[in-house]
Amino acid sequence: MDRMILGAVLALMLAGVGMFWWQGRAQVEEAAPPPEPEPTATEEPAEPELPESDPGDLRGPTPPEATQLSREQRRFFRYDRNRDLSITRSEMLSTRTSAFKKLDKDGNNLLTFEEWAVSTATKFDGADANRDRKLTQAEFATTAPKRKPKPACRC
Repeated sequence: MDRMILGAVLALMLAGVGMFWWQGRAQVEEAAPPPEPEPTATEEPAEPELPESDPGDLRGPTPPEATQLSREQRRFFRYDRNRDLSITRSEMLSTRTSAFKKLDKDGNNLLTFEEWAVSTATKFDGADANRDRKLTQAEFATTAPKRKPKPACRC
């Protein structure tokens, strides 16, 4: 019985707090300014006029010149991602992430000796054409990374 009375009192208190809260929000909305009327279909919205100017003898900035980089400079800038003329360790290692992910078979970002050994043994077995467990110079040449041919110029 006591619980029912306590529940009823709490329900009335909750309803009272809700009423005060609701009335407070209604008063704030009453003081808000009315919305601006939307233009009707007959009224055309006024377009702002474009400023007029006479360029006269003015000239824009000169376009940047293309510089001929040496082979070593191009190689340097492949690693220098933020172009601050210095290569950090993370910039140097970032180019190797795809190769690392190929070796990391279980995807835990740790390369164990077993993962490295399996991939190396697989590469060796693929290159050993005559299966004599030795690589000749011709067989070893097949292990070189495959280079993409340069695209022909369509100038």
